[in-house]
Amino acid sequence: MKSTPSVPSLDSFKLPAGSPPVACVDIGGTKVAVNIVDDLGVRGKLVEPTTVAGANDALAQQIIRMVGQSCIASGVPVEAIARVGVASCGPFVLNQGLVELAAPNICGGQAGPARGLPNDWKTALLEAPLRAAFGHVRVENDGIGALEAERRWGALQDSGVPLAHCAYVTWSTGIGTGLCVDGHVLRGKNGNAGHAGHIFVSDNDDALCGCGNVGDVEGLVAGNALARRFAPAGYAEPAALFAAAYAGDKTAAAIIDDVCRVMGRMLYSMIATLDLSRISIGGSVYWHHRDYLLPRLRAQVHGKLPPLTDGCELVSVGLGERVGDFGALALVA
Repeated sequence: MKSTPSVPSLDSFKLPAGSPPVACVDIGGTKVAVNIVDDLGVRGKLVEPTTVAGANDALAQQIIRMVGQSCIASGVPVEAIARVGVASCGPFVLNQGLVELAAPNICGGQAGPARGLPNDWKTALLEAPLRAAFGHVRVENDGIGALEAERRWGALQDSGVPLAHCAYVTWSTGIGTGLCVDGHVLRGKNGNAGHAGHIFVSDNDDALCGCGNVGDVEGLVAGNALARRFAPAGYAEPAALFAAAYAGDKTAAAIIDDVCRVMGRMLYSMIATLDLSRISIGGSVYWHHRDYLLPRLRAQVHGKLPPLTDGCELVSVGLGERVGDFGALALVA
């Protein structure tokens, strides 16, 4: 069920000779990844489950520790790190101009106990502790990081020229996007432009999103939503749902078709609102089932108000499963 497009090698990437080392941090709802990059290449990768217990600086302290451990593994003194790029799931809240996370899959105080997270955080401290530890830190929504990486190295360029009207969409633990119109990456007042996963599309009352909304895209079709919604039908996780559909289970296939209808509505809304020429789609749910999902998503968009949708391509992410690592790198490289 998988094609194998040519994916650039992160392992062969090097900064220009003499460049000081940088740290790249990718924060997702389920995992945190850290790499050190310098003129010798990309080294010392660490991956851990995202910390969601303890005080609300626990995630920041995890990252500080992981950067230190990655430096040791790379043979790089931590004090030599010139910049830290952090691509993180959002939304963000600015506190005295510094980013704190209000991510629904990390902060249990958003939707309350019904979502089962072991904390009551309204926000998780992030930028302030990292700046205190490392100095120069750039924090962006992971959709923006991936968008910049895709425009620089991936599927959102033509012959090395970044596209001017494009978007990146991740379909993973959560649903997020990065947006570019007229060559400008959109950020918004708090860096939250692109949270299309929280568009309301349904009155479905079993689709509680971690943000507290009921019936938004993320609450209906994100990876953790698929597990919550369809476990009672025998599909304990997304992989089981897709495996059943591949095996000819008509119920599973109908569920996925309905999920694609929801995601397709979000993609159509983005195209109609922003007049895009290409959207690249990544994230673990999508990437592992891309050959099954992509034609179904295209069918949800094709033919809908052709003056808007004609000329907009839906494609798989060019940077594959490493798009998060490339996204963090794009913030500091």
